[in-house]
Amino acid sequence: MHPPGRPDKLRAEHLPKIKVPMLFVQGSRDAFGTKQEIEALITRLKLPAELYSIEGGDHSFKVPKSVGPQEKIYTEAMNYIVGWLAHTFR
Repeated sequence: MHPPGRPDKLRAEHLPKIKVPMLFVQGSRDAFGTKQEIEALITRLKLPAELYSIEGGDHSFKVPKSVGPQEKIYTEAMNYIVGWLAHTFR
């Protein structure tokens, strides 16, 4: 949503123009926007959007080994996306 370390340079002006449901998938350690920033943006702009946050994930969804196997994290995210699409666009 913004360049790393520059939350004052928000890149969201186009989002209110999108009228279809949106799913944001991001890591909780993403330098381009924290979970709290994205949740606040969704609320403030009244976006038809939902957030799936990958706990411990960075911008590429990579997590520390202590969180679990990387492949499992990717599989869980993909399963969530597939379920969201099926539910949202049935």
